[in-house]
This record gives sequence, structure tokens and C-alpha cells, in this order.
Amino acid sequence: MFDRQMDLMSRHLARIAGELESDPQNVAAWQTARETLGEARASEPDLAAAIDAKDCAALRGIVTGWASGARLLPEEDREVLKRAMKAFRKSLKVTRLDAESSIAGGPMSSGRHSGIVGVTPPARYPREVWDELVRQGRLRGGKMGIYELPPE
Repeated sequence: MFDRQMDLMSRHLARIAGELESDPQNVAAWQTARETLGEARASEPDLAAAIDAKDCAALRGIVTGWASGARLLPEEDREVLKRAMKAFRKSLKVTRLDAESSIAGGPMSSGRHSGIVGVTPPARYPREVWDELVRQGRLRGGKMGIYELPPE
């Protein structure tokens, strides 16, 4: 099920386009694509035209443009990515503050600086959101699900 607040419309439509490659007349897939587009119809007229015309080649071209970076992601996706980055930065900040404020620092010391550079991203966003942020260079994908901010 597609959740507009957390999922990327571009990735969902890419999966649908993959289904349509094998069966371009799949009525259920076209209906799902239409529902996924929803209110973004006004801001994405060429995407809406491709879905309404059931033009598999045009839909594949749009999805390929998103994947390659040659075409801007839909506005909804950009908003999801913006919220995810904000949540990631906040999680990193809280984790660093927690590490810096431990009791071992001592009341008379100036505190310690945290060596934490990465965290596990908030679980409320799916992995494809974090992978897209890595692809865009806004995050660095670490090992074992730990992501970092790129160097300034």
C-alpha cells in the first residue's frame, strides 16, 4: 500500500512500470498507477497524460528520467525526502547530545565532544527513501544500516 507521507511515488510508479513491461494491458496496474498519482496530477501533467493514455513507453521514460537524475522527482517525493532529512538530522543531533551529556564527563569539566558521525535512520521512513538520499549525495550509506552526513 502506498503512503503519500512516507513512500516515494517515483519508486512506486517504477515498480508498476516494471509490471507493465510484461503486460502493458494490465488493467489493475494502470488503476494502481492512477491512484498513486492522485492529487499530483496537476503538478505532473505529462505523467498524468502517460497514465491516462496507458502509454507504457512514456511511463517507462519518465521513470528512467527520475532514476538517472535527468528529470526532477515529483514534488511529493521532494517533500518526503526533505522531511526524512530533517528527521535524520534531528536523530543524529539527539544521539550526539546524549553521548556528550553522560555522567562520566564530570560537573566541573567542559564536557566531551561526541565522536558519533552516523546513526540508524528513523524507521518510519522506508529504506528506499534513505537509498534515494544516498543516491543524491545528501547522505552517505554506511555499513549495517548506519548512515552519515557527507563531509562539509
